[in-house]
Amino acid sequence: MAEAAVAAASRRALHFVFKVGNRFQTTRFYRDLLGMKILRHEEFEEGCKASCNGPYDGKWSKTMVGYGPEDSHFVAELTYNYGIGDYRLGNDFLGLTLVSSQAVSKAKEAEWPLREIAEGVFETEAPGGYKFYLKNHSQPPSDPVLKVTLAVSDLGTSLHYWSDLLGMTVYEKDEMQQRALLGYADSQCKLELQGIKGAVDHGTAFGRIAFSCPKRELPDIEALMKKENQKILTPLVSLDTPGKATVQVVILADPDGHEICFVGDEAFRELSKMDPNGNKLLDDAMAADKSDEWFAKKNIPKASG
Repeated sequence: MAEAAVAAASRRALHFVFKVGNRFQTTRFYRDLLGMKILRHEEFEEGCKASCNGPYDGKWSKTMVGYGPEDSHFVAELTYNYGIGDYRLGNDFLGLTLVSSQAVSKAKEAEWPLREIAEGVFETEAPGGYKFYLKNHSQPPSDPVLKVTLAVSDLGTSLHYWSDLLGMTVYEKDEMQQRALLGYADSQCKLELQGIKGAVDHGTAFGRIAFSCPKRELPDIEALMKKENQKILTPLVSLDTPGKATVQVVILADPDGHEICFVGDEAFRELSKMDPNGNKLLDDAMAADKSDEWFAKKNIPKASG
């Protein structure tokens, strides 16, 4: 597995994709409470070839939010499908952990529900029910986002997949607690795998974790997964964003069905440049979105995802 180790050195953890039903409340949570910046906002007229917005083929939007540029920060990708008001949560996504005393105090000021689960660690929920863990320390100069936690049904099988096949370093492993912490570099956001009893249920709210690698590695990743009889959800494909760089991606699923995107790093760095108009584009899109009013006028609820 020496090749995997060499390849891993050039890979980056990029973002986690959340499906959101209420764009206004979601923006309030990330922008006003967590203090993240709107890095870019993009509107699409039809579904994504790699199902970035889920298994939907209508109009949708993508908003990238984080504490700094995507080149050096792990961020959230918020996908909003017009006309869909909510999604069913499964037990697959167990939380995102970040360090920010500012977020804790802003949540308290806004009377956003917070529960102290350990000394200086607060549990809260983003709209839609996604769990966040806020550590009450001053924000570090580096990325405040520490880890994403996903549920797994068999820790050993998952470790083989993420470490042996995808080349992640195992930073911590606790057999008793059935958890492990993995990553591609000390300075990057980590992936925590937490064993649970029973099967992993993805609901309809399921997300996707994204990593970048040199473009030349994408065919190798796909070939390795084929050889190992692992699931490939979307074979290598090019994705277009209106007016921006075209990127190449391959979409995988781990043994529990967690979706994983690998994207060519070179083009992604172009695509992911911070857009100074991001805030305005999002605010304008929300102001122009009359779907809530339309459904209310017709006295029918928005569809569930």
